[in-house]
Amino acid sequence: MILPKQGHLLRIFIGESDRHDGMPLYEWIIEEARRFGLAGATVLRGLQGFGAHSRVHTARVLRLSTDLPIVVELVDTQEKIEAFLPIVDAVVEEGLATVEKVEIRWYRHGCSNQARSEP
Repeated sequence: MILPKQGHLLRIFIGESDRHDGMPLYEWIIEEARRFGLAGATVLRGLQGFGAHSRVHTARVLRLSTDLPIVVELVDTQEKIEAFLPIVDAVVEEGLATVEKVEIRWYRHGCSNQARSEP
């Protein structure tokens, strides 16, 4: 896959305990993104955070939360990110989504030089 130099990053903030179709929501989002053909996705687990309810979720031993913050980052073209966003919007009950422009420096597959972003 070749990506243009200008792309978009969809960042979704949810909780670790959020679920959809019987699985963790972040796993469902990753699987849907892969099926949709997005260029890449990463799930990050936060150590501490709070959202719309202002409840602090933390990994500290004395206040260990079972619902740590999760950030799912997805990168592709603006068109593909905008087309994927309604799919996620339909299933996220609590959370935050942001979209920002990103400059793609390179996108490579270890076995091929064909998967390079355009100059």
